[in-house]
Order: sequence, then C-alpha cells, then structure tokens
Amino acid sequence: MKIIYGISLAILTLGTVPVCAQEAHPAHPDLSPVDIIGKGDKADSTEVYKAFRENSPAAFHVPDAPRFAIVGKNRSFYLGIGGQVKATLGYDFGSPIHNANEFATSAIPMHPDKGNGALVQFSAMQSGLFVNFVALPDNPNRIGAYFNFNLINGDNYGFNLVYAYIRYRGFTVGYDYSLFSDMAAAPPTIDYEGPNAFTAIPNGVIDYRHSFGKHFSLGAGIEMPQASYTVGQYTRNVSQRVPDIPAYLQWAFTGNSRIRLSAIIRNITYRDIPADKNRNAVGWGIKLSGTVQPIPWLTAYYQACYGKGIASYFQDLNGQGLDMTPDPAAHGKLKPTEAWGGYLGLQFNITKKLYCSGTFSYLRAYPGKYQGGETLWSDQYKYARYVVGNVFYNFNSILSCGIEYIYGSRRDMSGLTRHDNRLQTMLQVSF
Repeated sequence: MKIIYGISLAILTLGTVPVCAQEAHPAHPDLSPVDIIGKGDKADSTEVYKAFRENSPAAFHVPDAPRFAIVGKNRSFYLGIGGQVKATLGYDFGSPIHNANEFATSAIPMHPDKGNGALVQFSAMQSGLFVNFVALPDNPNRIGAYFNFNLINGDNYGFNLVYAYIRYRGFTVGYDYSLFSDMAAAPPTIDYEGPNAFTAIPNGVIDYRHSFGKHFSLGAGIEMPQASYTVGQYTRNVSQRVPDIPAYLQWAFTGNSRIRLSAIIRNITYRDIPADKNRNAVGWGIKLSGTVQPIPWLTAYYQACYGKGIASYFQDLNGQGLDMTPDPAAHGKLKPTEAWGGYLGLQFNITKKLYCSGTFSYLRAYPGKYQGGETLWSDQYKYARYVVGNVFYNFNSILSCGIEYIYGSRRDMSGLTRHDNRLQTMLQVSF
C-alpha cells in the first residue's frame, strides 16, 4: 500500500513538461468540415478541427468535432457543440440479451424461460450531445474541456454521462475512460459494448501523458478504485481507500500504426470477519494493445491482457464479483482471481464511404473452487466468446448507416453454456 501511495504522489508532482498529442480513432476522418459562425476572429477550419480532435476522446462511438464552431476574439478559444441521433433495430435469437445497446456476453441468460427464444428491440439511446472547448489553442498553456452524454440508462431512456474532463499541460482531470483502456484500439461496431475482452471502463481520473517526439509517449495516473468481489460467510465488503494506478508506454510508427504496453497495480481492501480486521490484496495486470495499418485499405485492432485482481477492468466482467473470490484454504480471506482475454479485429476500407469489419474476442476467468459465497462457484463466469461482423456506409459527413451480426456464448464453471445471436441495423445523423 505504501508503494502505491508513493507512486500516486510522484504522478501529482508532474506538470512542467509539454502536452502529449492525443491520437484519434482510425475509423474517424483525418479532416472534416467545420463551419465558423459568429463575429469572432477568422480561423482556418482545418486548424479548428485539429484542435477539437486533439481535445476529444479516441473512442469510436464518441464524436470528436462538431459541424459548427464559435471562435473567440483574437482566436482566444474555440467552442463547438454537436451531437448525434442514432437509431438501432435488432433481432436476437437463442438466449436473448434484454439490452438493445450493449451485447454483453456476461448478460446472456443462463436459465431463460421457455418460449423466449427470440426478441425484437429498438433503441435511440445511443443518441447524445457533446461540448468541445479549447482555450488558448496556439499557446503551450492550452486548456481543453470536453463533455459528452447519451441516453443509455439501463432499459429506460435517461441521462448517462460518458465524458466530463479538463486537459491542461498533459494532465487529464475528471471523468474519462481509464488510462488502462486504449480506446483507439476498439474495432468499429454498432454494438455500444464491443468486444467482451475489451478493457474499457469509465472512471474518475487524474492522468498524465507526455510525448517524446513523434513516436514515443507515456502516461501514468491515479484513478478511482473499482472493486467487485464475491464475499462469503467470513468476509464482507468495505470501502476502498487507495487509488488504482495505471501506466503505459507507446510507440507509434507509420500511419495509424502503434503499439502500447500498459500496466496497472491496485490495492483491494476487504473485511476478515473472524480476525475482526481489514485485509489488503494486491491486484495487477499487463496489456498489449494498438492498431496496425500495413496498407491504406486495411486496419487491424488488437488487445491481449492478463492479470490477477483486475476482472473489473474487462467490461464483460465489470460488476461480476470476480476481482476476488473466497480463498478455500483460509476462512476470512479472499484470493485475487486470475483472468485473461484478447481480441483481433480487421477493418477493410472498400471505398472512401464504404467499409466493413470483423472481430473475434475471448475472455477467461479462473475463480478458485469455494463453498458458499453470495454467488455460487458453479454459477461463476468461466469463459465467453464474442464474434461480430458489420458493414458501414457514410453517405456524407452527416448521415451514415450500418448493418451488423453478433454471436456470443457464455460458459459457467458448472459447464452450463448458453449463446445469443443478434442481427441489427443502424441509421445515424451527426452534427
């Protein structure tokens, strides 16, 4: 625990070095028109778009630059407000997941009611708005702010915060996806969830990034701890008090090609009831991720991740109680769960407006066999597969559509297996 506190303080003492340039998602356009409105000073729309893009997240589902922007006097700031309206229509068959937006293999019903082997779902919940603000765009003390929300709120429409952060001199502070997530490595999908093995978890963050020339960059942060573990008769949950610490080292080469090596260390606290005291366990993980574009019409997306006590960082296992499970050899103790997963996706750019992609993803967890527990060992997640193929067509920079097929299967520790299929289509307007 003392080591984690020391690393946290070291990260907070940074801040006197240049800002790290942000990468963008390979499926997003390098340039897009931005209309300058208002009576502010004239500015080149290309420079405005680049500034917005550098300040925005690198996620596929998140817009980076709006169609319109306001430029302040003497180009003191750029302000853009935009959004998207996205409608999806899907048909599930097998053991249907009752969620029109997120095809999470961990949510496949393992004991479905007879007669419920198919499901039609419609949703416009992925629609939302965003604000992208850049102050002092030509100054080393540039300040960026980004705010984005959609309407995904479980089965009901409602406000769902996706991003709300401030960037200054390499620091990102606020609500962002964890630094252990590599959002630019996500393959394109209509499915808002994406590959089950993807480490894509939003979090409260204080992150720092720094570039060394055009090719090398690194990042480190302290982030809100996310702990989800299975307790039994002799253990219980307690509040977490030590931040998670992610870091990465990245090498970028030709085009959209790059390799990122990430690591995370975390302290997880729980209560040992027989000993009447709190105990701490260390979780850790390593990950290799990135994109490769060997030729202009082909992009590969990849990730491989392994660790113990980091199940919450796999989006399919988040909230599933698999960071730790009861230690069968010792009453009152929990044991970090080993887990690993990865995916490989390929995107083929057929024309400037038409592209398709396919991705295979696999995730495996190893909860030690235990007795009792709030979740029975036999019902715990063992492994799952996720396969997706899709086609997207961009009519122009405003209107796009797509069609997609997803197959997912889940197996529990008992050997029980269920699967689901989804065929869905999408129509989206971006502004």
